[in-house]
Amino acid sequence: MPSAFLPDRAFVRITGADAEHFLQNLITTDLGALAAHELRPGALLTPQGKIFYDFLISRSDDGFLIDIRADQLEAFVKRMTMYKLRAAVTIETLPETGATVIWGEASDGAADHRFALAGTEVRRQPGRIDGAGDRGAYDALRILHGVPESGQDYALQDAFPHDILFDKSAGVSFRKGCYVGQEVVSRMQHRSTARRRVVIVSGEAPLPASGSEITIAGKTIGALGTVAGERGLAIVRIDKAGEAMAVGEPILVGDVPVSVALPGWTGLTFPSSAEEA
Repeated sequence: MPSAFLPDRAFVRITGADAEHFLQNLITTDLGALAAHELRPGALLTPQGKIFYDFLISRSDDGFLIDIRADQLEAFVKRMTMYKLRAAVTIETLPETGATVIWGEASDGAADHRFALAGTEVRRQPGRIDGAGDRGAYDALRILHGVPESGQDYALQDAFPHDILFDKSAGVSFRKGCYVGQEVVSRMQHRSTARRRVVIVSGEAPLPASGSEITIAGKTIGALGTVAGERGLAIVRIDKAGEAMAVGEPILVGDVPVSVALPGWTGLTFPSSAEEA
């Protein structure tokens, strides 16, 4: 079965009598809806509603396991410890380095909810298993299903949860109680003001490198993130893309004509004018 090893992941375990209450009041994910053996995306936001840290979270036997970028681990643990105060919570890092992702007929590990929404079973677990390949095939799978990751597709403290489809992938809740940044993202949701979204980019030739600007009539509407051959991910202004598509205006990455598509599992469509956005 296809698999990939992601060396840039690390793990935090949060346990204790107050673990769920503690996390529920801080992060975007609704832990009440998190099933056993399931991974859901989540984030700790800035007060301005942007993503401070992002991760995947699952239940463990006595609490929760957080799968996070290794370069964010130390700062994340320090931030969570600051919030802990007198809560009956233990925050500890695990010795495992990297994560293994398996898709197809996987049976071990927790199921990644982001891919389940697209009809594909993807499971991941801490550490490396024998025979795991490199991340290239996994990145291609992410592109196919429109699943972004920070560092490759967006910068932390630069994106809102809506930008990266957290409102569609159960990465952010609008029904649970308050958490850091909740007021801003709730306002975006209820006013329907989200104009930047992840799209799947398809080129008529191999795409340029990540970071290349996506333009319409010389004006930038976004930039490429992860790239694999003629396909890639990007966060773009979907109102601008929708207007261009409605009148047949070319969308370019460098000199390469491209088409853009919203991931089918989101149910989103391109607006045809800025007012509709």
